[in-house]
Amino acid sequence: QVRPVESGGGLVQAGGSLRLSCAASGRTFSRSGMGWFRQAPGKEREFVAGINWGGDSDYADSVKGRFTISRDNAKNTLNLQMNSLQPEDTAIYYCATQIGLYSTYVRRNPNDYDTWGQGTQVTVSS
Repeated sequence: QVRPVESGGGLVQAGGSLRLSCAASGRTFSRSGMGWFRQAPGKEREFVAGINWGGDSDYADSVKGRFTISRDNAKNTLNLQMNSLQPEDTAIYYCATQIGLYSTYVRRNPNDYDTWGQGTQVTVSS
């Protein structure tokens, strides 16, 4: 499969906002769960947010109330609106496709995802 392409990262001051996008390809996008993960230097990749094929979402506690995940099946695009950013949000952000189609559950384990993008850097200054 063609890897998705993330965009929208950058440098922002604490309290600011960014909107990440992930352009995916393939005929199965609308039937697949999608997720956003992040990895900071020296840390493991962690779940940020996910959305199943039906539009139900789940968030890590650390971002709940600040980040919003959405999808546009007509454009094969996954988005992540990030508000009230904090320095601890600094990381490389990745989107990925959940393994399996029509899954009801939003998985949090990176091993349940394949077809990862290259990532986009988000840096939040204090």
